[in-house]
Amino acid sequence: MHRILATAGTEFRIALRNRWVAIAIVLMTLFALVLSAAGSAPTGGLGVDRLSVTVASLTSLAVYLVPLLALLMSFDAIAGEVERGTLPLLLTYPVARVEIVLGKLAAHVAILALAVGVGYGIAAAAALAVDPDAMAGLPALWRLGWTSVLLGATFLGAGYALSALARRPSGAAGLAIGLWLGLVVLYDLGLLAAVVADDGGWFTTDLFPVALLANPADAFRLFNLSASDATAAASGVGGAAAAIPLWQSALSVALWPLVALALATSAFRKVTP
Repeated sequence: MHRILATAGTEFRIALRNRWVAIAIVLMTLFALVLSAAGSAPTGGLGVDRLSVTVASLTSLAVYLVPLLALLMSFDAIAGEVERGTLPLLLTYPVARVEIVLGKLAAHVAILALAVGVGYGIAAAAALAVDPDAMAGLPALWRLGWTSVLLGATFLGAGYALSALARRPSGAAGLAIGLWLGLVVLYDLGLLAAVVADDGGWFTTDLFPVALLANPADAFRLFNLSASDATAAASGVGGAAAAIPLWQSALSVALWPLVALALATSAFRKVTP
């Protein structure tokens, strides 16, 4: 544990000098403020407080932004060490490779949690300032916060795995963007096209819910929307939230970071200095 914390401390100090940290905090804050300002429009028709509607909007934002920020922070975690020639020195220390990965993960998760906390906190403050009933939405905001961190941890682990496989930051960056486009954008479009083509058949009734839970981004969105009072504010794939049990989406959200960590550790073990 001491070696993991030491690695995490070093990585955290290095990451604080990374421009992506400032970008992450600024983006989360900016978009949270915009969504909080726009969140009051549907509250009357939905009969829910402003913060709950803001949380539904933030869920749709986080499912795109959090994975992207996580991949931007992690794509050169291993490949960068290889390119700079620091990996052989790092591996001479009495630290196991899994401890190196865990240290990097702890540092990056802390930074991502900071960005999420600042952004969501400002959105909550803005909602509470204008709507005294917004306190009812705080549990939903809390769920969104810790699940956003878990979603980020999943894509951090995926970024480490891609970084180890690519061995070069340029190649890892391309793979990271491809993964983001595939899982966050194209995956849902493919599912929706399949549902339309299936026209209420076996895919729609049996395979579609499983396919949603198999994607960490969709599992995150389903869990937060199904636990929120403002589900009616969502549309698209998020409309399936009511049809999938809450525990299934929660289990998927919790397991994906462990799967990503295992993939990252396995890929890093194959990297030679």
